[in-house]
Amino acid sequence: MTVKEFADRAALSVICMPFPEKIVNGAYTCDLLSRAMVRAGSSNVWITVMSNKNIVPIAVLCDISCILLAEDTRLDDDALKLAVSSGVNILSSKKSSYECSVLTSDVIRDFERR
Repeated sequence: MTVKEFADRAALSVICMPFPEKIVNGAYTCDLLSRAMVRAGSSNVWITVMSNKNIVPIAVLCDISCILLAEDTRLDDDALKLAVSSGVNILSSKKSSYECSVLTSDVIRDFERR
């Protein structure tokens, strides 16, 4: 499934989506940058409440599909500019990190079943 399909199926808000065709194949939930850098997998959705510009290089380094900001977290202007220029997809949800994790798991599982 693509990031665009994932966002549509999960009814997520789009903050920026320069590469809607990136593939989603899993997820990782974490708010520690160093931990996410080691554990987030390529083509994963990274669920976090971190919103500063430091999340963007981690997303690029890990080749994640998109960052999903939980709990209605707002992205600061510097991070948004860097995400757009770096080609990082960023989505948002009002749900908690836990709820976003469950939702992401359900959407991926349902997609794989069809």
